[in-house]
Amino acid sequence: MSDVLTEVPGSTLGGVLWDMDGTLLDSEKLWDIALRELSLRLGGPMTEATRVAVIGASSPFALATLFDSLDLEQHPEAVAEAKDWMYTRVGDLFEDGVTWRPGAQEALATVRDGGLRSALVTNTERVLVERALGMLGREFFDHSVCGDEVPAGKPAPDPYLRGAHLLGLEPAQCLAIEDSPTGTASATAAGCAVLVVPCEVDVATGPGRVFRESLAGLSVHDLHDVHSSVSR
Repeated sequence: MSDVLTEVPGSTLGGVLWDMDGTLLDSEKLWDIALRELSLRLGGPMTEATRVAVIGASSPFALATLFDSLDLEQHPEAVAEAKDWMYTRVGDLFEDGVTWRPGAQEALATVRDGGLRSALVTNTERVLVERALGMLGREFFDHSVCGDEVPAGKPAPDPYLRGAHLLGLEPAQCLAIEDSPTGTASATAAGCAVLVVPCEVDVATGPGRVFRESLAGLSVHDLHDVHSSVSR
């Protein structure tokens, strides 16, 4: 018998909101490659402080941070050209192959089999997300929210607020699964409980957050337990 929502009495969890880069796919490394190469093209190597600041960030924030770090004026034409180059490079790297984060494939199936609604909530823009969904499996998501479809990307709450709305749920009924400080801040600001599985950088502890080393072995009851533990 499937491990469905109705088998968890008293649970208020109705949906799971998935981050993509660094949470489901080990793709933060691809963005890192592209941004390092872009930084060199624009005038100099990317610093470690810049690298940490842009992990999980929206494209506008990442590019603004990179331009500032190189003391470059953010002329619209220059920023647009840099963005086009970055997305083309990341797209090429995606085509070369991107691996799953440990346990992510199984976790997606667990959520679907567990009777929970599901949405992909990412700062990555739709042009790349459409390519990634082919690998992730569109059937695992009821909806998807991309960075170019909201007024402000993570760390603003907009992406997670939209994700919950599309699922017909209040943010408090959702569990966000994140890997970065930027994404975690976004989900927390939206009012979601957060399961944090760090990838490239550490995430600070805080209210409404539960930490786990990996998605491997994650059960639907684990999801309900996490949500209940931070929703009281």
